Amino acid sequence: MTDAARSGYDAVLLASFGGPRGPDDVMPFLRNVTRGRGVPDERLSEVAAHYLALGGASPINAQAMALRDALAGELSRRGVDLPVLWGNRNWTPYLSDVVVDAAGAGLNRLLAVTTSAYSSYSSCRQYREDFAAALTESETVGTVRIDKVRPYYDLPGFLQPFADGVARALADAADNGCGAADVEIIFTTHSLPIAMAEASGTAAEGQLYVSQHLAACAEVMRRVADGRADAPTWQLAYQSRSGAPHIPWLEPDVCDVIAGVGRSGRRGVVVVPIGFVSDHVEVIWDLDTEAAEAAAAQGLWFTRVSTPGTDPRFVAELADLVLERVTGAGPTPSATALPARPNTCPPGCCAGRSRRPTTAGADSVEDWAGSGYARTVLAASGICAAVPS
Repeated sequence: MTDAARSGYDAVLLASFGGPRGPDDVMPFLRNVTRGRGVPDERLSEVAAHYLALGGASPINAQAMALRDALAGELSRRGVDLPVLWGNRNWTPYLSDVVVDAAGAGLNRLLAVTTSAYSSYSSCRQYREDFAAALTESETVGTVRIDKVRPYYDLPGFLQPFADGVARALADAADNGCGAADVEIIFTTHSLPIAMAEASGTAAEGQLYVSQHLAACAEVMRRVADGRADAPTWQLAYQSRSGAPHIPWLEPDVCDVIAGVGRSGRRGVVVVPIGFVSDHVEVIWDLDTEAAEAAAAQGLWFTRVSTPGTDPRFVAELADLVLERVTGAGPTPSATALPARPNTCPPGCCAGRSRRPTTAGADSVEDWAGSGYARTVLAASGICAAVPS
């Protein structure tokens, strides 16, 4: 590894959502996730039942560890001597504890890779706020700095595993008597409040969350259709809504879409969790359980495509993102119809529910790093918090 690379970053931080490690963790974990939102325990108990039905331990922890190890191995293979740490937003190992350990080991500048590929408050800016909170809680403000790689929904290593999965699913459908004209491809992602989705770009860019997903779906289907004489129709649906009923969220729900496919006379559905990087509880429960049951109720043939997980092409793409920042290279070209995202988040992007002017004009970890402020500022309104160097 070059001196320039070492002087730029001391470690990579794989940041994930986190999940319970056993039945006793489930309710405390869900209270962590919903803290400050006024969600009653009665509602949390409904969600807890999904975890408990799967044994109480979320698979996301093992998946994050496997991805951490795979990314570390890929960086090492390329001669990049950066350790890969792992921290969670909502359960152990907490980001603040990881930051304390990093600082104690002299790892003071961290480059974060998150397990979220798209632009929105919850998948981008909230991570940066959580990094700022971790620095404050660990009392490492001014000592440790955390930067974040850009959204990566548009990169081939993320998209090709989905395309391969769809192609295999169509072959399986044909083996079960369902031709392409009989099958609907349903891409799914996490639903968001509509106001949050509308604030997922900058004011000039407009809504990015939905447009990025549509661009990713279109590119996956372009790759699937290449060389085929026929191609099934597709659409984007949403899953895992968790908000109050009176707040509008993105629709349609995947189960409603499946019901419509059944009424249309077609014979099968292929569900593709394009919004997720690993097969965690929301994928397993909402799709393998609820969506599969909805398909069975309609008499539809059903299959679900796997997420990238630790596919070597996906891991290599994450390593490329790290090297973009380590070397100062420009962003890798987008594989979709949308332009590549810049290496650092532009001012005003991914607000919570509205775009407000930021304190002193700073709007990202990178902005605050040069702001000269002595303290991290955490803004509950959705303004991004960050840290001075």
